[in-house]
Amino acid sequence: MQMFKIVKKFNTEEDGAVTVDWVVLTAAVVGLGLAALNVVRTGTSSASNTISGELATTSIKTTF
Repeated sequence: MQMFKIVKKFNTEEDGAVTVDWVVLTAAVVGLGLAALNVVRTGTSSASNTISGELATTSIKTTF
């Protein structure tokens, strides 16, 4: 009889299910953050290479 009460209580508790939901949600947010970081990193790298090329070919005249 005691065993049935334990099994019934185990089936009605939802604490573990909520934890699993939060783990999945957190993993999705981290994945989206990494994807956004990759996009920004690619764009920033391209822009910095362009600026570097422009600065390398620019000459500055100094007159005293």
